[in-house]
Amino acid sequence: MTRHVDRALVHWLLESDPALRWQVERDLLGVPEEVWAATRARIATEGFGARLLALQDPDGQWAGGAFFPAGFDFEGPEAAAGAGQPWTATTWSLNSLREWGLDASVLTGTAERLAANSRWEYDDVPYWGGEVDCCINAWTLANGVWLGVDVEGLAAWFVEHQLPDGGWNCEWVNGSTRSSFHSTLNSLKGLLAHEAATGGTDETRAARRAGEEDLLERRLMYRRSSGEVVAPWVTRFAYPFRSFYSVLNAADHFRTASSLAGTAPDPRLADAIETIRAARQPDGTWLQARRHPGRVWFEVDVPAGEPSKWLTLFGTRALDWWDAAQGTAAAPP
Repeated sequence: MTRHVDRALVHWLLESDPALRWQVERDLLGVPEEVWAATRARIATEGFGARLLALQDPDGQWAGGAFFPAGFDFEGPEAAAGAGQPWTATTWSLNSLREWGLDASVLTGTAERLAANSRWEYDDVPYWGGEVDCCINAWTLANGVWLGVDVEGLAAWFVEHQLPDGGWNCEWVNGSTRSSFHSTLNSLKGLLAHEAATGGTDETRAARRAGEEDLLERRLMYRRSSGEVVAPWVTRFAYPFRSFYSVLNAADHFRTASSLAGTAPDPRLADAIETIRAARQPDGTWLQARRHPGRVWFEVDVPAGEPSKWLTLFGTRALDWWDAAQGTAAAPP
């Protein structure tokens, strides 16, 4: 059993949707693969996964659009500042299913239908070709390799659009030359998914390492210029992560990358890890900080202020990974 969660908390975590439960079984409890794999297979037929699959359009999309729902009014009240990005369209739905662990074979034919029917709201370009936004391209890269699409052109796009400091910024098209925490993390996730599925190329692997170095030099949370915490959002943990940066979201990427490479955690993650540890409640849970505003199909986590099973999984998993490498025998809270 994981060193950071007691038996009562384990039972609480296990009483959850298959999309979450299988990860608890594999990553926190270390049960045999046949056990967690059987739970994972239930995503297609139960709970969140089954609900979202049932909402897919006949043309392969969700909500009739690539990144925004069909008919979205970009000048209307839903698009106003503070109203929130809608989270129902194709890219967000694919992201959820992939991140939950759905077997891609359940979506047989979806990639072809999207190639035929889905186009980006930006310049009406074909779905699997991506567009100019690096976050959108990162999710398209990750979803593409998951569904077996040839997205090598998108992988190469990240090499071509990497900024001098090693990261990425979705505002590059408007002249930005300094990387963004959000854009860099999302780009790294896409490149890592591509590398895990295909092995990557020398160029894409080098781009990923340079992007990770950009975040590590800033210890995942500080400004280069002043050494101050970049903004309050780095310590605001909310699930689903969506497009938003936090040190918890970033630490999970570095844990995944470390596991893929078989390497130890980088020491420069220490401040981020201790920030995650400090957010753990006395009962071993992490609290939901907020719900990102915007239209959703259905909620998959608790309201703000309540203990989140998803965040508790991510937080516990990050601390276990770090403490195991440090030889720390931390007791449950």
